[in-house]
Amino acid sequence: MKTNKKLLKLTFLGTGTSQGIPMISSKDPVCLSTDLKDKRLRSSVLFSYDNKNYVIDCGPDFRQQMLRENVALINAVLFTHEHADHTAGLDDLRPYCYQIGEMPIYLDDRTLESLTQRFQYIFSTENRYPGAPSVKANLVNKSSFFVDDLEIIPIHVFHGKLPILGYRIQNLAYLTDVKSIDEQEKSKLKNLDVLVVNALRIAAHPTHFNLEEALLFVAEIKPKKAYFTHISHKLGFHKEVSKQLPPNVFLAYDGLKIEI
Repeated sequence: MKTNKKLLKLTFLGTGTSQGIPMISSKDPVCLSTDLKDKRLRSSVLFSYDNKNYVIDCGPDFRQQMLRENVALINAVLFTHEHADHTAGLDDLRPYCYQIGEMPIYLDDRTLESLTQRFQYIFSTENRYPGAPSVKANLVNKSSFFVDDLEIIPIHVFHGKLPILGYRIQNLAYLTDVKSIDEQEKSKLKNLDVLVVNALRIAAHPTHFNLEEALLFVAEIKPKKAYFTHISHKLGFHKEVSKQLPPNVFLAYDGLKIEI
């Protein structure tokens, strides 16, 4: 008897670096490109499983991304770290909170402390602003955890010297803003169908993989397929860079959808 296997579906909400592409006031040819694949909002993904939707990071373009993809419901949000390009859209969770009440968010203690300070009106227990979104914070440490029926394995990586989180969901791993990763954490990335990882630009960068480092990382981890994200205009044109990549490595672009 055949069984219907539940598919994990991934949508790239944004694939750009912290300033997005085009960058404000830039005359760089990539920023002036008319190719839609060169238009990149801040990095975030939506993954869907068993008719539920989950987001990793909600940056300043979150509202625009949700409207573009016509996302009617979000069931939880996972955060990689506290930087504004990954968290500034927190207030735009309000319409989803109207539907489900408290929004489960998953994050490390440092990110929670940062959000508590920056969004005091959301997290305050006294004189809480009545229109603020309601969130329920769940701290992520070394252990795997479940979001509904999905087991999530946290992957601890370094964004320069800053320890941040990536996530493995089934045979998908999402890592962004990575500059280095310990061997113990690499061992959690065996037998991946899909690896998503950052490839910022051609030149070296102090806190992100450049293209060469990202390709070396893919060669070491050996996923079936890899997709690069968190891309700046200094990486080059999507069409031209794509031609230079190995057959199983792809530049992600905003709106790209894959199934695992």
